[in-house]
Amino acid sequence: MAEKKKKLVKREAPIPAGKVRLVKELEEKIKKSQTIFLASTKGLPAAEFQKIKKKLRGKVDVYVAKRSLVLRAIENSGKKEVKELEILISSDIALMFSDIDAFELSGMLSEMQSPTKAKIGDVAPEDIIIEPGPTELVPGPAISELSGVGLKVAVEGGKLAIKQPHTVVKQGEKINDKVAGVLGKLNITPMKVGFIPVAAFDAKSGKVYTGIRIDKKKAYEELKVAIAKSLNFAVNMKYVCEKTIGYFIAKAGLEEKALENLISKPAESASGEGN
Repeated sequence: MAEKKKKLVKREAPIPAGKVRLVKELEEKIKKSQTIFLASTKGLPAAEFQKIKKKLRGKVDVYVAKRSLVLRAIENSGKKEVKELEILISSDIALMFSDIDAFELSGMLSEMQSPTKAKIGDVAPEDIIIEPGPTELVPGPAISELSGVGLKVAVEGGKLAIKQPHTVVKQGEKINDKVAGVLGKLNITPMKVGFIPVAAFDAKSGKVYTGIRIDKKKAYEELKVAIAKSLNFAVNMKYVCEKTIGYFIAKAGLEEKALENLISKPAESASGEGN
C-alpha cells in the first residue's frame, strides 16, 4: 500500500511583541494627535536626525517604522481620512505626531534645516543664481569651468571675478557635475539638510495637506512686496481705508488749490483789462 503523502501546512511566524507594541502605539497616536505629519529623511545623516529630534522633544513625537507597520496602524485606527497619507509613505519617511498646527510645524522644520553643498543629481529647491563679485579662484582651469556653466568672468587683482548674475540651474532641475563643481569651488551651499515636509493630516479640519513647505524668511519678503503692491492697487481702485485716506485727503487738497487758481485767473484778467 502506497504511503499517503502528508499535506504540508505553512505556519505564519508570530508577529514579534515589539512590533505589536509599536503598531498599537502608532494607532493611539493617530487617533489622538491633532497633527499627523510626514517628513522626508532622504540624505539626512543620523547625527543630524538625532540633533533635530532632540530639539523637537516635548513638542513633537518622531517615529521611523516599516511601511507595513504604519499602514497596519492606520487601518487599525479607523480614521479613513488618514488613509490619504498612505501613498506618500516610503522607506525614508518619518512620522510626526503633535498638537502643533501643521503649517507652524512645517515652519519649525524649515528653520532647523542646515545649508549644505550640492551633489550631482540633487534637485534645485529654487533657482540657483550666482551673483557678480570677486572670488578666491586664480586664473587657469577655473576660467573654463566657470565659463562652462555660463558665467562671465574677468581677472581682477590676480583673482577671478564674476561680472554678471547668472542662473546656473532652475528650480526643479537636476544639478549636473559641472554646476556642482562650480558651486563647490565658490563655497555656495544651495541645498538644505533636515526633515523635508511632505504632507500632513489636520484632525480639526479632517483634511490632508500637501505642498506645505514653509520658508518664513522668504514668505516675509514676499509679504512685504505684496503689501507695497496692495496699497498702490487700493489707491488706483479708489478704495478708502485707514491706509489710503491720507493719500486721498492730500490729493483733494492739491485739486482744491488747482481749482482756486483756475477760478481766480479769469477774475484777475478782467481786472487787468479794466485798468
